[in-house]
Amino acid sequence: MRRFGKRASASWVDEVPVDVSEKDGIRSLHLGSDAIQSSMRVRDPVELVLAYSRCMLAFLLFREEPERAVVVGLGGGSLPKFFYHHMPSCSIAAIELHPQVVAVARSMFFLPPDDERLSVQIGDGAQAIASMEEVSSVIVLDAYGPAGIATALSTEDFFSCCRDKLESNGVLLVNLWGSDPKFTTYVDRISNSFEGRVLCLPARQKGNVVVLAFKSGQGSPAWSRLTDRARELEKKYPLEFSEFVSDLARMNPHNDRRLLI
Repeated sequence: MRRFGKRASASWVDEVPVDVSEKDGIRSLHLGSDAIQSSMRVRDPVELVLAYSRCMLAFLLFREEPERAVVVGLGGGSLPKFFYHHMPSCSIAAIELHPQVVAVARSMFFLPPDDERLSVQIGDGAQAIASMEEVSSVIVLDAYGPAGIATALSTEDFFSCCRDKLESNGVLLVNLWGSDPKFTTYVDRISNSFEGRVLCLPARQKGNVVVLAFKSGQGSPAWSRLTDRARELEKKYPLEFSEFVSDLARMNPHNDRRLLI
């Protein structure tokens, strides 16, 4: 495992050493522990290796490709790379607190350099969202560190700020650990900010749960409509959208005809 330099950061964590490991052609990023923060298949750097990162794309079951995506928490850059390579009309802004993470994402995980479509900002995610002047189609919150989610990125006020920075049919995507003692608290806060327009999608690997929070109502789509949409998406993207549809029934209100959202 290769370790990159420590650097003092925000008050919620004193030091974040960045480690990179590689096994069986999979390169992984670790922040101060053995827990994997991001993984990449070296021979296919754009593939979404981790199940939870693929679940993030489930929002496409409900809306078209985004024009603008904001990602808080860079890691190895898996989601920005996927947006960049598979959605040529989408502009991507990534916000990362730790400069050393950005350096490793670029040197070890093939994150492209900034250009007219991709920009990486080093700074506090909550402050960056609050200062956004342009609304976003999608906001992705993937900011777990060694100590969990920073307080500033997990308050009801912050989730409400995210809602206000979304376009009318925008979506907030939040990666949570199902085993986190605060899991229910976080989901409740998101639900309060988005007036109950929230879905939970459990990843089939590990214990991650992706929360999808919608700025506008979804009209309780029929399962048949979601299934048809999943088939269309699977022709375009290398992702298991049909499984996402099935797994939405595991944690969300529904009947035999509709997903109730």
